[in-house]
Amino acid sequence: MKPIKKAVFPVAGMGTRFLPATKVMPKELFPVVDRPLLQYAVDEALEAGIEQMIFVNGRGKGMIEDHFDMAFELQRNMGDRGKDQSILDGTRLKPGNAVFVRQQEPLGLGHAIWCARDIIGDEPFAIFLPDEFMVGEPGCMKQMVDAYESLGGNVVCALEIPMEDTSSYGVIDPGKQEGPITEVKGLVEKPAAGTAPSNLILPGRYILQPEVMRILETQEAGAGGEIQLTDAMAQMIGQQPFHGMTFDGKRYDCGSKQGYVEANLALALAHPEIGEDIRKIAGDLLAGS
Repeated sequence: MKPIKKAVFPVAGMGTRFLPATKVMPKELFPVVDRPLLQYAVDEALEAGIEQMIFVNGRGKGMIEDHFDMAFELQRNMGDRGKDQSILDGTRLKPGNAVFVRQQEPLGLGHAIWCARDIIGDEPFAIFLPDEFMVGEPGCMKQMVDAYESLGGNVVCALEIPMEDTSSYGVIDPGKQEGPITEVKGLVEKPAAGTAPSNLILPGRYILQPEVMRILETQEAGAGGEIQLTDAMAQMIGQQPFHGMTFDGKRYDCGSKQGYVEANLALALAHPEIGEDIRKIAGDLLAGS
């Protein structure tokens, strides 16, 4: 069983829900307190032992590449002033470990993942949707890698949500359950209201075998007229081991304005330097509302 050393980050989306903020700045670089949303996902990958980060980007996303590059003037100025440069360590990946691929057309998540096929080769790999901000100890992907090392095959993150909300997500058709591990008998992308096979959704973390790329090669458009990753994964069920792992932690949907604000507030309250001040500020605001 090959270890998970590569991860794909689909970051080509236009972020229209956050316009006009995303007119110039990619939503993946929006800060949650003091670090970009994408940086949290990369740190989660590094914690899990992943080495190579593959960013599938699009036009106007050059800032992402700059973020993971060397910032010579900034580092020189910080050094000259005696400031600690270690705060930038997570943004400087080893040479060759930050790879950028262009998705030229917005044809769906499955197509975005397929764009990284030549870099993935014949290795299993992880997928991170940075909008899905996962907070836990250890991180979500570390929990998944630990499960993968016991189970093999394919492992997807699973999350319980209210049944009435399942029509917006990929949903697991569950089999045998043992602790946090659920056998995946099937997957349904954005089921119509009242038809979901469970309330276990896919919240944006995956470990997949490379065979999914060959399925995506000829995958037809699915829900929303896009090439859906969920449809390709569904074809692998029964051919390879396939499990869901319920994440032990907190998930924030930073693809929505409410979820993004919630994530900032939650992490600010837990921040060792500003937490007490933020708690007082929030209390004063609520008292005056």
